[in-house]
Amino acid sequence: MKKIFLLFTAAASLFLASCNDDDSSSNAQYSYKVRMTDAPGPYDAVYIDVRGVEVIGSNGTTMTLDTEAQVYNLLDLSNGVSIEIASDMVETPNVNQVRLILGTNNSVVVDGQTYPLSTPSAQQSGLKINVNQQLEANVANTLLIDFDAHQSVVEEGNGTYSLKPVLRMVESDIQGSISGSLSVTAVNATITAESTTGATYTTVVNENGAFQLVGLNAGTYTVTITPESPLLPEIITNVQVTAGSETALGIVSLD
Repeated sequence: MKKIFLLFTAAASLFLASCNDDDSSSNAQYSYKVRMTDAPGPYDAVYIDVRGVEVIGSNGTTMTLDTEAQVYNLLDLSNGVSIEIASDMVETPNVNQVRLILGTNNSVVVDGQTYPLSTPSAQQSGLKINVNQQLEANVANTLLIDFDAHQSVVEEGNGTYSLKPVLRMVESDIQGSISGSLSVTAVNATITAESTTGATYTTVVNENGAFQLVGLNAGTYTVTITPESPLLPEIITNVQVTAGSETALGIVSLD
């Protein structure tokens, strides 16, 4: 009988330990940070009023992150620059969606003139980004959002501008980038990379003639550089992008 009792006690101890482990894992928290970068556009400034960031877990639970609520100039976040806009501890290891909540103080500056940008849907329900992210304990899990100013700002026929946000998730570990610079500076130019699958990414050069396209899936791209007249476009074919690395085009000469 004593042996049977000891075996029962040992089994009960293992069962209770297992229950305790499950309880601790169910209460686990995960560090989560949201950063924002930009694919710039041909504007003097694009101001976006960020009010909040929400995380939706796989179980449907919504969590509001501690957000650095302020008006950001997207053009300050171009060509590889990013900024942390929210961070917190979340109780779910699986993040299905992130929502970016905007306020009303959004505007674009074109040739020194400021135009308001209206985004009613973003203010009410948030800009939705499907991420399907698996978080890890004891690490700084990070989401990088590319807020594409070039595609998000739309000029209307009546001379006004509207904001139709184009956002995507950048996964630096499994995506690559293309960078380069022009042989001339102080020239406006649009850079477009199109993959063999038809995916298109766009940016513009900065004041130094440099550019960077981030968050590109691995593959083969055609890069088209379209400067302002009288300079002619330059097309670079068979540009290879690999996961987790940067493809440097160097200095591109324009005629």
